[in-house]
Amino acid sequence: MSATDSLPAQLSALQHVLDTMPPVAAMQIRVHDYRDGVLHIHAPLAANVNDKGNAFGGSLASALTLSGWALVTLRLRLAGFDADVYVADSHIRYLAPVYGDLHAQAQADAETDWDSVLATFAQRGKARISLTARQPGEGDKAAAELSGRFVAFARR
Repeated sequence: MSATDSLPAQLSALQHVLDTMPPVAAMQIRVHDYRDGVLHIHAPLAANVNDKGNAFGGSLASALTLSGWALVTLRLRLAGFDADVYVADSHIRYLAPVYGDLHAQAQADAETDWDSVLATFAQRGKARISLTARQPGEGDKAAAELSGRFVAFARR
């Protein structure tokens, strides 16, 4: 993939990577779209349900983490970089049960400047970024929220 590839091609490439990971494939996670700086992924409740009939906490954690990974990976790829992206640390708050499909939404924190992140990556071959991923709940409230730092290293 190169920076000249279209956004749909880049999203398809991300989906391919997710599909090659057996635990992620079992969750049936799908990259939905990327718009206005927010990456959206979905997964059906039926593949991620717990004994109470709502979303399994581990599935929520995985979906939120993967949405952050996918966002950083996508932004780097769109800028023409090939990188390995990792979660460095994260904190998840479970705020309400989720009785529907998972809809993780990741975006960079407000103080993050993507241009600076990309410039740092170009210069050093590594960069870090703070972001927030959320599972929507009732109204404007989140049902679960991840605050995390992700790191990216240039592939050699």
